[in-house]
Amino acid sequence: MKIDRLIGIITILLQNEKITAPELAERFEVSRRTINRDIEDICKAGIPIVTTQGTNGGIAIMEGYKIDKTLFSEKELRAIFTGLSSLDSVAQSKKYKNVIEKFTSNKGSHILKNNILIDLSSHYKSALAPKIELLQASIESRIRVSFLYHNQRGEHFVIIEPYLLIFQWSSWYVLGFDNGAKQFKLYKLNRICDLKATGQSFELQDIPEEKLDFDKYFTDEIQAVVLFDGSEKYRLIEEYGLSSFTSTSDGKLRFSFPFTNRDYLLSWILSFGEKAELIEPKELRPIMRDKLGNTVKKYFES
Repeated sequence: MKIDRLIGIITILLQNEKITAPELAERFEVSRRTINRDIEDICKAGIPIVTTQGTNGGIAIMEGYKIDKTLFSEKELRAIFTGLSSLDSVAQSKKYKNVIEKFTSNKGSHILKNNILIDLSSHYKSALAPKIELLQASIESRIRVSFLYHNQRGEHFVIIEPYLLIFQWSSWYVLGFDNGAKQFKLYKLNRICDLKATGQSFELQDIPEEKLDFDKYFTDEIQAVVLFDGSEKYRLIEEYGLSSFTSTSDGKLRFSFPFTNRDYLLSWILSFGEKAELIEPKELRPIMRDKLGNTVKKYFES
C-alpha cells in the first residue's frame, strides 16, 4: 500500500546518503513514475528531498537538514511492524514482510520482536487473499471490477468502482460505487464470486460522509431477548461480552442484544439447539417454531 511504501522510502533515505529512482522502483516493485510521485508527496510532507543527475546522481535528503535518524522509536516501530505483519496474513506474497526488512539498515541488523500477532485471514485465506490482491490493484489503478454477489435475494451480477478495503465486524468488505444502483455500497468479500478487473478506468469522486460511518449500514435493529442454558455462558462471553446477559435465579442466562438481521438472529439461536429459547420479539416465536418443525420433519422423512 502507498503509506507503507512512503514510510519505507523515508527510512531508506535516512539510512543512505543517496539512492536512485530505479533502485527504489526495483526494491518496491513499482514503476519509476510511481517513485517520482512518492518523492513529491514526501516533499509536500515537509521533508526536503533533492535529486541530482549524472553518474553519481540520485535522490537524497537535503544536506544540512536536521532530522533525527531515529525517526521512529522502538515502540513505534513495533506498532508499525505489527500492522504490516497482520496484512501479510491476507497477502499472497510477502510484500509487507519485505517492507519491514527495508526498515532495517542492513540484512544483518536485528528485527524488532513483537509480542502481538494478528491474523486477519480467518478460515478463508486461500479464497480471500486473491480477492484482496486484485481489489488493491484495482483501487490503486482506478479500474472497475465485476463479480457475482450472493445475499438473501439470491445471486446477482455487480460492477463497482472500488475505493476502500475494510476489515470490520470480523470480516472483510469492499466499499465501492455501484454502477447499477448509482450509489456507494458495501460488499462482503466472502459473498463475492468470480471477481474480475474489467479494464475500464473510472474518475474518482468524493465519498459521502455518511457512507464512511460503517456502523450505520445496519440500522433496522431487532431487540432480541433469549434465555440460554448456563452451559452456554462461554459462547455468549466470546461472541457478545459479559454485559450482554444476566444470570437468573434458576441458573439460566437472560441474553439481551440488538440485531440487524432477522435471519441471522434466528439461525444463530438455532445453532444452540435445545439450550436456547427466543423470548422476544414475540412475533418471531411462531417463525422460530415453524423453522424447528420443518427441521424435525426432515428427519422423519424417508
